[in-house]
Amino acid sequence: MDVSSAFTAALSLIFNLDPQFLQVVGLSLRVTLSALLLAAVIGLPLGALLAVARFRGRSMLIVLVNGLMGLPPVVAGLIVFLLLSRSGPLGYLGWLFSPAAMILAQTLLVLPIVIALTRSAVEELWREYREHLTSLGLTGRRAIPTLLWDGRFVLATGLLAGFGRASAEVGAVLIVGGNIAGYTRTMTTSIALETSKGDLPLALGLGIVLIALTIAINAAAFGASRVGARFAA
Repeated sequence: MDVSSAFTAALSLIFNLDPQFLQVVGLSLRVTLSALLLAAVIGLPLGALLAVARFRGRSMLIVLVNGLMGLPPVVAGLIVFLLLSRSGPLGYLGWLFSPAAMILAQTLLVLPIVIALTRSAVEELWREYREHLTSLGLTGRRAIPTLLWDGRFVLATGLLAGFGRASAEVGAVLIVGGNIAGYTRTMTTSIALETSKGDLPLALGLGIVLIALTIAINAAAFGASRVGARFAA
């Protein structure tokens, strides 16, 4: 099949809402959004606490978190695999080669991004409004909810960056998910598999959707930053 025919067939899969195609896209979004939600619930308060708290070793912890923003997906997948393997500490959960394991792996990838960007944004706000918040009796941890709310547009940009990181990765979910058809096969793993098999229409169709998602994510991040700048002004 030539490229033009493959591209036409790919568009047909998209517009005809092919069941296999929709299942892969749906699973990918479900896993990534679940991981993003978990990372937000854990990372936003931790990042804010790291911004306002002062303790021994804080600088080293910030360096560590910033360094983990570039954690290779295959390493994240290996860590989760070891945790969930039969002999691992969480092996009793039986999550290995399931969507739950994939969510855990993607959460591990996104969490450092959320913590680091939250810490940076909240620390800047804390420096700017510390005296005012202190006069209102909001010191230390008690100021965190206010700071998170004031920085919500910047933090939204960070969360969107985390979504982009998770949605585009393949190594971690491949290691812990096993790429099982109809169960743990995502867009990125499907693209890799179908390309190697020569099934270009499905690979191209998923690639088009993935690129569209990436563009939408960047547009949303740009819009959030613009709204935040306008709100601050």
